[in-house]
Amino acid sequence: MGSLKGKDTLTIGLMLFALFFGAGNLIFPPFLGQEAGANFWPAMLGFVVTGVGLPLLTVVVISMAKGGVKEIGSRVHPVFAVVFSAAVYLSIGPFFGIPRSANVAFEMSVKPFLAEGGSHTTVLLLFTVAFFALVYWVTLNPSKMVERIGSILTPVLLAAIVLLVLGSFFKLDGSFGAVSEKYTAAPFATGFLEGYLTMDTIAALAFGIIVVGAVQQKKALERKQIVRETLKAGIIAGIGLAFVYVTVGLMGAKMASGGQFENGSEILTASAKLMFGVPGMLLLGLIVTLACFTTAVGLVAATSQFFNKMMPQVPYKVFALSVTLVSLLIANLGLNQIISISVPVLIVLYPITIVLVILSFLERFFKGARGVYVGAVFAAGMVSVIDGLKTFGVESDALMALLQSLPLYAEGLGWLLPALVGGLAGWILDKLLPSKGLNPASE
Repeated sequence: MGSLKGKDTLTIGLMLFALFFGAGNLIFPPFLGQEAGANFWPAMLGFVVTGVGLPLLTVVVISMAKGGVKEIGSRVHPVFAVVFSAAVYLSIGPFFGIPRSANVAFEMSVKPFLAEGGSHTTVLLLFTVAFFALVYWVTLNPSKMVERIGSILTPVLLAAIVLLVLGSFFKLDGSFGAVSEKYTAAPFATGFLEGYLTMDTIAALAFGIIVVGAVQQKKALERKQIVRETLKAGIIAGIGLAFVYVTVGLMGAKMASGGQFENGSEILTASAKLMFGVPGMLLLGLIVTLACFTTAVGLVAATSQFFNKMMPQVPYKVFALSVTLVSLLIANLGLNQIISISVPVLIVLYPITIVLVILSFLERFFKGARGVYVGAVFAAGMVSVIDGLKTFGVESDALMALLQSLPLYAEGLGWLLPALVGGLAGWILDKLLPSKGLNPASE
């Protein structure tokens, strides 16, 4: 059986790590460390399961599907496939993910050095113009993206993180702090749910295509071999992500002895300033900017390639330019405004994505019966849509009372039982009504 050279697998693995590792991935672990305190290890284990395991599982699922996310969505219905795929790419791309990357880079690399209380709109505009000009230049030639990101930017990013973490271990002697209320009863389960905040499972639907493309550029392989090589690259990326999460999380746990902070960015900024002064803050800015840049590059490329495949008459460069320009405009709305508009959309998409990924792995047990996909996705989608509308301020007391009665609803998993029931109901209907075409095998 054919396989890639070890160097090529390592390069693609580093690229995947860089694509996943955005600013949010750097901010959440230290705050978990502060909040979990003495329960750090079980909480971090839960975070790693969902912050690393689930996204990499999604990448492998994408490598198994020849048509990527669109093929997975078509297992529900062809129209659903188009709508779901477009919603995924637009939300993690120009409508949310890409602008957020630029904004977070600005917030942590430039804003700390500006005068407090002043208007920074002009500086933000200049920063985002430069940021997206570089992003567009890298994405103009996707065939070289592996070398540019995997071979150059990722080692620099890792070196900067290691330097900051090592400094904290030498200069901070504080032990783990007190355990916050939410990490007292079930630290693993809480950390498990906190891992969702990275939103990497949805992003993996896009990144999987990039990884498969990178593997195919290196060597012509059969589908099973592509899946195997993708898994190898995923393991490399997973090790890198887990290492960063644990070490940065430990830094946050140790910083708790110096006071309480409102979020992970405050912890990182305070630790950098404490250990290295202004140079430390510059180092932190470098880390965040590189993390945001690599994520933005991956998202622009993936979004452009997706819409280019849907509309091949429009050149890839046109889509890349369009995605970049829209991202530039939305980035200048400000981080808070972007989050307030986009988070409800992600609340709807995330449970549906998880259901599709899980069903793709379990498909052999129900022989790909379309009824299972339809029932599970519809039930999970109903719960997530209601949750999304609630975030917008649109809610019904009767519906909320019903949802709050669902098991695990308070933990953010209220969609789980409906998805199980919906999938089972779909499987039964598929058996009873095979002539209705629910089972793709009958088509």
